[in-house]
Formats: sequence, C-alpha cells, structure tokens
Amino acid sequence: MEQLPENIPLFPLPGALLLPNSRLPLNIFEPRYINMVEDTIATKHRLIGMIQPVKINTDKKQSENNKYQKVGCAGRVVSFTETGDRRYLITLEGVSRFNFKSEIDHEKPYILSHIDWGFYKNDLIPFEDFNGFDRNGFLKILKKYLDSAQIASDWEVLKKAKEEVLVNSLSMLCPFEPEEKQVLLEAGTIRNRLDVLVTLMKLSSENDLENQYVQ
Repeated sequence: MEQLPENIPLFPLPGALLLPNSRLPLNIFEPRYINMVEDTIATKHRLIGMIQPVKINTDKKQSENNKYQKVGCAGRVVSFTETGDRRYLITLEGVSRFNFKSEIDHEKPYILSHIDWGFYKNDLIPFEDFNGFDRNGFLKILKKYLDSAQIASDWEVLKKAKEEVLVNSLSMLCPFEPEEKQVLLEAGTIRNRLDVLVTLMKLSSENDLENQYVQ
C-alpha cells in the first residue's frame, strides 16, 4: 500500500465501474485523455483512477472537490494498442479503491488528483472463496434478471467462474444506474457486494414485471 502514489490521473466516466482484481477495456479518443494515457504508460505505476462524476445539481454551483464521487478505483494499464485513427484501446486491471481528496493544479489538460488509499488496504489481500455460497440459488436470481433485461449470457462460464470473478464481473457488466454502480463499488467486502448485487437484480426483475402489466 505504501508503494502506491498519492497523486494519479483521473478518468471520470458515468456508469463505468472498475473493481479490484477485475479488468475494464476502454476506448480512448478525447485528446486530453490520449495525453493522459501516454503520460501514464511512461510512469512506473501505470495507474489511472476511474471515478464517477457527481450528478449536477442545477440549484447549486459545484466546487472543485464535489464534482466527483468520493470513492473511485485505480487500475493499472495492462494492455495498450494504438489504432489507425489515433485512438488508444487500453485495458485497466483494478488494483485498489481510493478516496478522492482534491484536484491538483498542473499544466496538462487532464485531471490529476490527490487521493487516499488508506481505507482500502484489504483490496490488496487475495480473496478467499465464500463459505456457504449458494451458487444455484444465485444463478436462479441471475437468470430471472437476465431474462427480464433481455441479456444473453454464457451459462457454462457462469457456472464455473470463481465467486470473486462472478460477483465483480456482473457488478461491472450489468446495466445498472450510475448511483447503483457506486453502491456496488463502495461495498465493504465481496460478500457485501454480493448482497447489493442480488438486491439490485431482484428489484430490476420486479420492476420489469410490473411494467409488463402496466403496458
């Protein structure tokens, strides 16, 4: 933890969720973020902080320190490809969550942030499987959710995936609202995240069923 930098570039992206030990592919095309990627891969740590912008309140002017959610997740650039039209296709591998403290003034066009890793030391500890994880029960809830959302899936992969991979991948890939993604990110443990994920899937399935009757 003490080897992680106190200042990292930020990539604010609503609805995008990166979690520790998970991978997030990104298509980088804005000039300022192209600059960010080029600078990042030249560093020793190669870390970029993914964070969600706070929903703009039209009644209040946002200060510099409340434009973003307080919690984000840093990922290391583990793959990097330049396209013919001057875009970058990168993959981030989640390292640890962090608390956003403030923006830092600098000459570059992208956002540089001061952050605090201290609250998330457990993100660096290898995950051990759940005790008593009811995979069949979870998959039934998942199937109901995916059917209601009309999302195709590879059930053989889901049946064999490790618990951490299963929970984190679904948290990242399911089309939840940005505020719901933030709750998943801030869940204290994988077990807590599983509970939030199950609740969100159940609520979504029930809402879809109610909408069918209304129509």
